[in-house]
Amino acid sequence: MPPLGLLVFVVGTGSLGAEIAAVRLLAPYFGASTVVWANTIGIVLVALSVGYWVGGRFADRHPHMRGLCLLALGAGLLLAVVPFVADPFLDVAVRALDSISAGAFLGSLFAVLALVALPILLLGAVTPWALRLAVRGVEEAGTVAGRLYALSTAGSLVGTLLSALVLIPLLGTRRTFLVFAFAIAAVAALGLRPARRYALAPAAILLLLALPVGTLKAEARDGTVIFEQETPYQYARVVDRTDGSRALELNEGQAQHSIYDPDTVLTGDVWDGHLVLPFAARDRPPAQVAILGNAAGTTSRAYGRFFPETRVDGVEIDPELSDIGRRFFDMTNPRLRVFHEDARPFLRRTDTRYDVISVDAYRQPYIPFYLTTREFFTLVRERLRPGGVLVVNAGHPVGSDDLEKVLTASMGAAFPHVARDPLEATNTLLVASEGPIDAGRLRRNAAAMPAGLRSTALAATAPDRLAPPLGGGRAYTDDRAPVEWLIDKSIVDYASGSGG
Repeated sequence: MPPLGLLVFVVGTGSLGAEIAAVRLLAPYFGASTVVWANTIGIVLVALSVGYWVGGRFADRHPHMRGLCLLALGAGLLLAVVPFVADPFLDVAVRALDSISAGAFLGSLFAVLALVALPILLLGAVTPWALRLAVRGVEEAGTVAGRLYALSTAGSLVGTLLSALVLIPLLGTRRTFLVFAFAIAAVAALGLRPARRYALAPAAILLLLALPVGTLKAEARDGTVIFEQETPYQYARVVDRTDGSRALELNEGQAQHSIYDPDTVLTGDVWDGHLVLPFAARDRPPAQVAILGNAAGTTSRAYGRFFPETRVDGVEIDPELSDIGRRFFDMTNPRLRVFHEDARPFLRRTDTRYDVISVDAYRQPYIPFYLTTREFFTLVRERLRPGGVLVVNAGHPVGSDDLEKVLTASMGAAFPHVARDPLEATNTLLVASEGPIDAGRLRRNAAAMPAGLRSTALAATAPDRLAPPLGGGRAYTDDRAPVEWLIDKSIVDYASGSGG
């Protein structure tokens, strides 16, 4: 028979370890924003609470070790199944939710509920059942309860750290689920007879651990997945598209975060705008540029082609994306320095002053809240040279301008001049500077741009699109910046027909 304390500890590691792994499992489909985390934590807490109640009821009806071990073994087997059913289930779920334009909130809530609620519920039932078996008399009930719940909590802490710091980085998400499932099943099988029969369950999970993982999310809407990887921060994949270009997709894959065309450094998309729009507020090419959200280096590659004297500091929190950029996206600009840091801490610590700061660090459809606030844009202004320009890529749902209004208000709290370039239905480039931003100046300066850049349709039409900023937004602050709520509201409004 396994010691009750060991069983409770191992189940604790699996409960919280599975929670961390569940967020990673959902990230390729719904992202990893605070909304997804909140849904995952909420469902896990509800499942554990129900499990405590169920475990107490069953313990009183079946106060024996065999029942407890069967329960734990079943929970371990269900946990092992989760990563194998997740991909087909989530593919179907995403298509269904896309058809009604549901956001990450509804999608992740439904996914966590369907995939991990039941195994977590069963795991939650273990501790009260074990407590019922361990208590021999009322006089020791408090001591026994304290010891078992301390072991359960300690196991949860170990599971959290083990999952986040060791298993997911080294083994990946699927095998993280299987490691916890194996540990739970192996300990539970010790308490069951005939031992040989029940030992088949952990042995089967061990065999699953040896299987090659294969692709995580191989299907692409417009091309073939040639590379994918779970990084410490996100899921990333490279797609060779049918038009001959290559795209980097992160997490839910609703947006391309870098584009590579072997024939040109231009994309005909928002990346080109980061090179063109600064000329609406300055007359000379920038000597020093910071790109916050460098990803695989699309914009830095274009700077290397058109402005080879410009020094580029590419800031990218995920070093794996830089490796992908060098391997698949020709990220070879000799004037590029890459800093693997979060954007705002980088700006806070650097002493460098820039002519242009480009912010392209959002993850569709969410933007990190601390890059939307008045305090952040004040810091950006402090890191710009006189006459410097800020360009922000604001992604948003089709037909919604709520986020753009908020960003405009936050930027306007730090800069006296803000303008907009509504480049496409889901992206607006916002420009800010201490000096005036003028379409006529952009048109005049276009003549002095390098020929390849000057001849693009984007450069030719940018002066006509450049417009005054939208009003009606409220500036966000570090204390209050409900970005996820705003985005999900925009998605719901769009789905209901009131957002367009």
